Amino acid sequence: MDETTGSVLVIDTSFGSTVGVLGREPRVETDSRSHVEHLQVNIAAVMADAGLAPDDLDTVVVGLGPAPFTGLRAGIVTAKALAYASGAKLLGQDILLPQARFAYKQALAAYGETTSGQARMGEGVRILTLAVNDARRHQLYFQLFDDFGEEFDSVRSLAPMDIDYPDAIAERVSGIVDDRKAAGQEVQVVISGHGARRYEDNWRARLPEALVSGESFLDSGAPGLALMVDCARSRDSADQGRDLVEPLYLRRPDVSVPNPLKHVVKS
Repeated sequence: MDETTGSVLVIDTSFGSTVGVLGREPRVETDSRSHVEHLQVNIAAVMADAGLAPDDLDTVVVGLGPAPFTGLRAGIVTAKALAYASGAKLLGQDILLPQARFAYKQALAAYGETTSGQARMGEGVRILTLAVNDARRHQLYFQLFDDFGEEFDSVRSLAPMDIDYPDAIAERVSGIVDDRKAAGQEVQVVISGHGARRYEDNWRARLPEALVSGESFLDSGAPGLALMVDCARSRDSADQGRDLVEPLYLRRPDVSVPNPLKHVVKS
């Protein structure tokens, strides 16, 4: 099979679960409490629908998060086991970069642009994309990207991947926007991903003109899978094939080593 079509399996459990074969519609489980229970069944189903046996796979692409621990771990362990058993190449990809690329294209489409976005709301306006994912506990995983233009292989992060409360994220992004405006640049902020809509009031307080969308790139079906695979292949090429398939939890563990007990001298 051609490596760009049916021999690539995508597994992501960063929010619920998405399982699909490249070029076909995926199976999506949005219930974050039971998605892991359906993971193996959905993998078997999409493989059968595509007429693939495990040994037919060339590549397995797995989402690395950032996401909460349990579901993310289940997806990555499953992908590693399947790749090992089938001999397929294993690629990992964080979900914030494809989310940002997806949101950027949506923003261009909203303004009728099909090429570079330099003339969408006036000459020189740049789109800054804040990609987020629900981290629970009233927090979000996030990363802020500069305007992609037409050079999707050249990615510039304006705020590195992190986890924080929406108010703190909005304040940080607002500071970057203010700096851009002070330098005479026109800026449009796009906020996109799971959890973005839930905290819309927080965005409006500091970023009143931001475009907000709660749609995930994987919600788009087969095109979302293709975007995930494209980003993973670019990452693999840039890192020269190094094994970088490790989960992105970002949150510090709740459990820590306790301090030693104080020595009490008996009188």
